[in-house]
Amino acid sequence: MQKNLIKNAISTLPAVIVVVDDDQAVRNSLKFSLEIEGFAVRTYQGPQELLAESELPQQGCLILDYKLPGMSGLQLLAKLRDRKVYLPALLITTHPSLAVYEEASRAGAQVIEKPLLGEALLNGIRQAIERQQTHSN
Repeated sequence: MQKNLIKNAISTLPAVIVVVDDDQAVRNSLKFSLEIEGFAVRTYQGPQELLAESELPQQGCLILDYKLPGMSGLQLLAKLRDRKVYLPALLITTHPSLAVYEEASRAGAQVIEKPLLGEALLNGIRQAIERQQTHSN
């Protein structure tokens, strides 16, 4: 009974998109465009800023730039997983190599190639949140 109450409480939490990118223009444009789509968005300029957060959202997804200062987006994802943060992750990068695709796949992250044109990122976010909500119900 209590387990169902917890699941129901989690599924009603708003989805928050967490964006980590060291390029301020990318952070600002993603925040703007995702908020227009109705998402709550938190932005961070790098891994250390995100890792310093004491509380991260329970529902939503991560958008991680692959090339971040101090560590890659996939290394950041591994640190978050170690902290029991299981938000679905989208890795954004320019010209990803086959090795990046393979590493992202092993980490459970979807790769979205920059420039972020069309609906690829938005579709990835919606699918990630949908899968998360399906698994938590």
